[in-house]
Amino acid sequence: MKGVDEERIKRLAVYILETGATVRVAAKHFGVSKSTVHKDVTQRLRHIDPPLYGRVREVLDINKAERHIRGGIATRKKYLALQNCENDA
Repeated sequence: MKGVDEERIKRLAVYILETGATVRVAAKHFGVSKSTVHKDVTQRLRHIDPPLYGRVREVLDINKAERHIRGGIATRKKYLALQNCENDA
């Protein structure tokens, strides 16, 4: 693939495998956009290293399945913090 940084793509994939990081966390760690990470590990990696792609896909699927739980936890924390602020006032 012309103009594609294969080394970055592989580093992203290994990072996600080793840490179980979400696309958002990986993007922040590498200083690139979420869109770049997503495209790198879901489309480009498939052509560069198919076995690595399969392993990363498993982590991404787990993260996607757990996403609603993390969102619920974040929402709960938000409203508990707001409730604590109201009680302090």
